[in-house]
Amino acid sequence: MSKKYYKTETEKALNNFNFSYHKVNWNFIESILKIKIATAFANSKINNLDSNIAKAIVWACQEILKGKLKDQFLLPALEGGAGTSINMNVNEVVASLAEEYLKGKKVHFLDHVNLNQSTNDVCPSALRITTYFLLKDLQKTLYLLIKQFEIKSKEFNKIKKLSRTHLQDSVPITLGKEFLSYANIIASHKKHLERIQFLMLELNLGGTIIGDKDSTSLAFKINSYKELKRITGVNFHPAKNLMSKTSSLGDFLIVSQSLIALGVDLSKIASDIRLMSSGPNGGFGELVLADLQKGSSFMPGKVNPIICELVNQWYFLVSGNNLMIEKCAESGQLELNTMFPLVSDKLLESLSLSKEILQIFSDKCIKTMKANKEKCLFNLENSTALAIYFVPLLGYDRVERIVKESYSSKKSFKELILEQGISEKQWRDLIK
Repeated sequence: MSKKYYKTETEKALNNFNFSYHKVNWNFIESILKIKIATAFANSKINNLDSNIAKAIVWACQEILKGKLKDQFLLPALEGGAGTSINMNVNEVVASLAEEYLKGKKVHFLDHVNLNQSTNDVCPSALRITTYFLLKDLQKTLYLLIKQFEIKSKEFNKIKKLSRTHLQDSVPITLGKEFLSYANIIASHKKHLERIQFLMLELNLGGTIIGDKDSTSLAFKINSYKELKRITGVNFHPAKNLMSKTSSLGDFLIVSQSLIALGVDLSKIASDIRLMSSGPNGGFGELVLADLQKGSSFMPGKVNPIICELVNQWYFLVSGNNLMIEKCAESGQLELNTMFPLVSDKLLESLSLSKEILQIFSDKCIKTMKANKEKCLFNLENSTALAIYFVPLLGYDRVERIVKESYSSKKSFKELILEQGISEKQWRDLIK
């Protein structure tokens, strides 16, 4: 670090929160910077801020958004103060850099950079902006994952296999139908996340400390939101009741819970794939996963379902994050929820990881897997799945006796059925 752009308040926070924890999410910092640009523009427009100082603030924010001075944002994401330290850190760095633009003319980190703002409206608004775009990115990933499942459903469309209920033999299906079902399950979650995304468009920016609509002028709000729309390309707008978005973190919990619902189904699908690929000789052996790395330092040739296991653990992590978000959302008092930093950190972690891990699931597991057609047919023909088709010919009780006999007999269900006068052709027709 050649020069220190942050000042006293950031130094105090670094001293107070001096422990090992990762830094504040950079996407979140970027959203705060965009808010600083919008508010500087608005303050200048309504003659609350010298136009040259406003230009300097905008320039400084834009330079940081280009990737400069990332090393000036050192605060841990876990901290007290409802995000005040984060807002102060941004204000101080922007003010210091803006002074360079003005060749030493004073830019105050609060009187100028933070004019008509409070941590309590800046930080929740920044989290909503960040969440909106991360949800948009996640939906793109889900679209590609859905398409990959649909491609596999067509590829596996004619591969007959055994279905299972209660982990017991059930009726014949095709592998393609299973994968089309998975595609439809994920598509339902994608639609739900699209609806949830619109909750993030309502901001409390302009509400300052508690969300009081009279805390800033109407002209400031109009110009701030107009500029924010220009910067982001999205119609972010003030909530009908700014106070409600200041005191409640419930919308962020809804996003988190939606990720949990998605995670439950995706983890279950990953576990299904683990079962169907189990073996390869001692298990189901119906799917063959890509050999991505050695599965054992002891057993030669072992291939593990590592990407499916990754998806399972991603769900566990997101589920744990959701519990923290839930506890934090409930723990606010009166007009402000001071547990905001942990909510922000865990929600953004969950969203970012979801996009990345599901992309890996799509590319390195679903796209690369193959079907073992012969093993699928073998499992089907050596099961009792076809029993229901012989009930009209032989009666329920008689077929049930044959099924139970096949459990202890050296003869397969097929052999026992053929002994009842059923022809090989009749059997084959049922397989078709």
